[in-house]
Amino acid sequence: MTDVDPSLFTVIIPAYNAARWIVQAVTSAAQQQPSPIEIVVIDDGSTDDTAALVRSLPLVRLVSQANRGEAAARNAGLCTA
Repeated sequence: MTDVDPSLFTVIIPAYNAARWIVQAVTSAAQQQPSPIEIVVIDDGSTDDTAALVRSLPLVRLVSQANRGEAAARNAGLCTA
């Protein structure tokens, strides 16, 4: 079994029409201690400015997909992490 450093983790944020909250959610995730090694936002087919806002944030990876629901967005995030 490989030793895993418990302080290394990825934050996955599923988002659908979350423009109103996404910057606050990403900021909160980035401020966690210890800090995440990456933050991945899965845009689940939003029709608002969610993707544009995420693109403007430093050090955040955006994955876009057609709307398939929250569970599918989480699973997509796990596949990219």
